[in-house]
Amino acid sequence: MASGTFDCALPAPATNLSKACEDLATHGLCIIQNAMDADLLKRVREATYHAARTDPSVGKTPRFGLDAGDGSQRVWGLLNRDPVFAELVEHPIALRLVKETIGWPALLSNISANITSPGGGEGFLHTDQQYMPEPWSRAQGINLAWCVDDFTEDNGATLFVPGSPSKNRVPGPEDADAPAIHLIAPAGSLCAFEGRMWHRTGINRTANERRAGIFAWYTLPIYLPQENWYLSLNRSYLQFGSPTLLQLLGYTTAGFGKVNGLEPLWRYQPEES
Repeated sequence: MASGTFDCALPAPATNLSKACEDLATHGLCIIQNAMDADLLKRVREATYHAARTDPSVGKTPRFGLDAGDGSQRVWGLLNRDPVFAELVEHPIALRLVKETIGWPALLSNISANITSPGGGEGFLHTDQQYMPEPWSRAQGINLAWCVDDFTEDNGATLFVPGSPSKNRVPGPEDADAPAIHLIAPAGSLCAFEGRMWHRTGINRTANERRAGIFAWYTLPIYLPQENWYLSLNRSYLQFGSPTLLQLLGYTTAGFGKVNGLEPLWRYQPEES
């Protein structure tokens, strides 16, 4: 039996960004419909499923530790797959929610796709900041879930435990029955949730429907990113990436990562031939 008491509902989709920030501060989660316009959604969806089809790790990578059973595909390294994913990372709505929740500067820790297929099993209940030292007193990260497809109860929409951020801890075995609610949102929506929110991937009970979401995880700059951008990132970003994106990736500094007391050279300079 779950310990303690929990809220019984997720906030309704916000009608404006100010209301979304208010929901995020109050509930630890907010939903914004039509965060992606039709053109951006089309480009993101095409890029996501193309990356999934052509991912060289398909059939080789062990199942992600937070997924149960088969049927879920995680696609890593999205920034190298298509420039549209960089648009999501520094989307004005995304940056506003990041700044409101954890402040600025912040680091992009990871951005990946989670695609559930028919028969995809339910994930394990967790928080995204569970690797960060307890006790917690605040959110130390924020996850932005971009709905590439409709999120429904039947196709494996993410489940959240309302009120869980107030627990300030990782869920334990005694919380297995904590009341979790599906995120119901149309394609193009953005769901932002802070790092203490308990959640898991839902079961895909459909016969032929996949559900894709893009998850961009931002943290306080004191934490090492989950993705080692210095090794994995296509170096063209060093030449063409915006200052905001390069700061999110750790290539510019805010008091940390200096070289001999100076800001590092953040624009890639090709070696002279």
